[in-house]
Amino acid sequence: MEQKAFGYELIMDLYDCDLKTMKSKKKIREYVDRLCKLIDMEKYGKLHLPYFGLQKAQTKGYSLLQFIETSSITGHFSEHWRVSYLNVFSCKSFDHKIALKFTKEFFAASRVKSKFLVR
Repeated sequence: MEQKAFGYELIMDLYDCDLKTMKSKKKIREYVDRLCKLIDMEKYGKLHLPYFGLQKAQTKGYSLLQFIETSSITGHFSEHWRVSYLNVFSCKSFDHKIALKFTKEFFAASRVKSKFLVR
């Protein structure tokens, strides 16, 4: 029996990100809005964007969760390390190369480590 893909996941670790962008609730909200439009995903509900992890410098920052009609976009931002960890998971296919390029440029990352999975 032929198995079909359940979903597609793009995992991105972005290094040396622009600190101003990472620390801005407005910019992170803009990122999610623009990414959803770019990869043709429909948001489901409100963006969850808490700022926490204040006990340790390396854990302090925003985390995001945006449900989309076909799954979710998640992210964690370490201001201390200037690293952003973002995932896009969707049962609907999307152009992961465009999503990766856009994300790297948006956060002005000097380098990105990424993996694309078909699950």
